[in-house]
Amino acid sequence: LAQAARQTGAAHPFCCFHPLLLPMAQRTETRGAVLAALGLAGVGFLGRSAAFSAPTLSRSTDVQQHLRGQAAPGVAGGEASGAATTTVTLAAVAAITAAAARAPARNSGGRRATLVGRRATQDELKKQVGYKAVDDYVKSGTVIGLGTGSTAAFAVDRVGEKLKSGELKDIIAIPTSIRTKEQAEALGIPLATLDTHSDLDVAIDGADEVDPALNLVKGGGGALFREKIVEMCAKKFIVIVDESKICDGLGPGFPVPVEIVPFCHEHTMREIAKLPALAGCKPVLRLGDVANNKPDGDKPAVTDNGNYIVDLEFTEAIKDPVAAGEQLKATVGVVDHGLFTGMTTACIIAGKDGISVMEP
Repeated sequence: LAQAARQTGAAHPFCCFHPLLLPMAQRTETRGAVLAALGLAGVGFLGRSAAFSAPTLSRSTDVQQHLRGQAAPGVAGGEASGAATTTVTLAAVAAITAAAARAPARNSGGRRATLVGRRATQDELKKQVGYKAVDDYVKSGTVIGLGTGSTAAFAVDRVGEKLKSGELKDIIAIPTSIRTKEQAEALGIPLATLDTHSDLDVAIDGADEVDPALNLVKGGGGALFREKIVEMCAKKFIVIVDESKICDGLGPGFPVPVEIVPFCHEHTMREIAKLPALAGCKPVLRLGDVANNKPDGDKPAVTDNGNYIVDLEFTEAIKDPVAAGEQLKATVGVVDHGLFTGMTTACIIAGKDGISVMEP
């Protein structure tokens, strides 16, 4: 890296990162080497070690002399203080280099790899759990439920990949939305409905919030009714999330969606606000795109079933999610709600420290 800096006339190795290392950093197979190089430059800069800042230290003999506390030709500062700084610096570099070397790349087959040296993006975490759920729970000859949303989409992709490669055979899938149906059809996944296949082996879907008891808030994508009716029919319901979805209590972190009929919807919203188990909630009619709980239009969002979505905003956690769900379900005008309680078989969670699994 120091040599590259001299070739480009950079005052410090950091300065040559963009023109020389950026293309390598964008390639998976060379990412580890780039991380190690950046660690070398960064620690050298912080330590102010002559071994990294002096342009004359380009030969291995010079470096060896410097490590022994001897001044290399043309370099001042071979005293013990310089050697100590270099020793600390190189020890840190060794740790960074080792971490980068341990970071496995994603292979061409798309298998999950733990990313070391940089934090995985949220999409990468979603992909990890989506793939793991399919690899661990979907077998040939089974009937599966395909969830809806950005995380569930990775699981659908994985099913399509494994069918195409021949790893999976004789799969029948029940989609939980029109979006998922279209995605599955494009991947060549055989589809059916609950009318013909109402006994599912497993269903895989994401969640917007997960509490310590594995109760869920779902429906941010507007498909909560179809998700619930399909996932209730599955012997196993596998929830896939990244660590940002884990919470201490449902409600404050993500509004609870409720699907209601359009007829007299304002009346229904007022009735919902009166429910004892939902005291303090603020019902907000979803506007614009049904798959987005942030207003992006001026007309009510319409679900695949032709209904509206009301998002219940909370400032405090729902004390009894089971009671809240029961009271919502008993309200005339409510089709269903996004509280999924007592349904989860396992929750696969991807985070900065890897993948973990929670079970009830």
